[in-house]
Amino acid sequence: MVLTVGIDIGGTKIAGGVVDETGSILRKERRVTPSRSAAGVEKAVIELVREFRRDHDIAAVGIGAAGFVDAKRSRVLTAPNLGWVDEPLKKTIEAGVGIPVIVENDANAAAWGEYRFGGQFDEDADIICVTVGTGIGGGLIFNGKLYRGAHGVAAEIGHLNVAPGGRPCGCGNRGCWEQYASGNALVRETRQLAADRRTEADVLLALGDGTPEGVEGKHITEAAREGDPVALAAFDSLARWLGLGMADLATTLDPTAFVIGGGVSEAGDLLLGATRRAFLDSLSSADRRSLPAVKLASLGNDAGLIGAADLARY
Repeated sequence: MVLTVGIDIGGTKIAGGVVDETGSILRKERRVTPSRSAAGVEKAVIELVREFRRDHDIAAVGIGAAGFVDAKRSRVLTAPNLGWVDEPLKKTIEAGVGIPVIVENDANAAAWGEYRFGGQFDEDADIICVTVGTGIGGGLIFNGKLYRGAHGVAAEIGHLNVAPGGRPCGCGNRGCWEQYASGNALVRETRQLAADRRTEADVLLALGDGTPEGVEGKHITEAAREGDPVALAAFDSLARWLGLGMADLATTLDPTAFVIGGGVSEAGDLLLGATRRAFLDSLSSADRRSLPAVKLASLGNDAGLIGAADLARY
């Protein structure tokens, strides 16, 4: 049984695991992402891989990074949420661990993981994976193959412009989708709503430090499950934006299914039900066409880790 390591680098956490050929995780570890420090992230990844190799015979490493990855799966060209530009991630990690390394966009890796081991899709399925975390990532599986585009940077769907002239984005533009339908957007919206509607946000505010500024993502999900009207309103706002962007993608690409993953997807039906409704409300001719399934990622937050490990076998 050939074992590989999958690494999922996000804006707030680094997850690493030893994965076998069936997509099963034999061991998993997690680290906090060093703030906007490529050297710090690379050191953490190297230490993780070395730790895994003490107990397992590892053939290769696959890394999913939240940014634009070049066509050779070697360099991170830019990672707005990490503050990286033209980072030679493959070269640095290979030098530190001494085994082959491939680098892939984290959402591409998650899409591949879901396709291979998660959703029981047909071999020729067309899937759009939307990862809703710190930002929004995307992955495209067309006819059973990962679509990377001519230069390796396809499916950067978080930077679709859904509100021209809108909120500034780390990529340098304004009005990007991830500024309205990501984990960061959910926290921003909830804090504003809590400030405007304090008397309705008792449950939400009590989960933090009592102030709108103390509200965190985990508080929003918990409060919404307890029926807090402000938290529920924030989820509805996020779902409207999420469904709107998905409708545009469906109009362009006509997929078999949308798979929603990332940290925010842990909210489950709180997110999924409202997103499905918003998607159908925004989709052109929704009542006269075959509709794609809209489902949660069955691998949860492990999809990117598992997908990256599997891509390292190819």
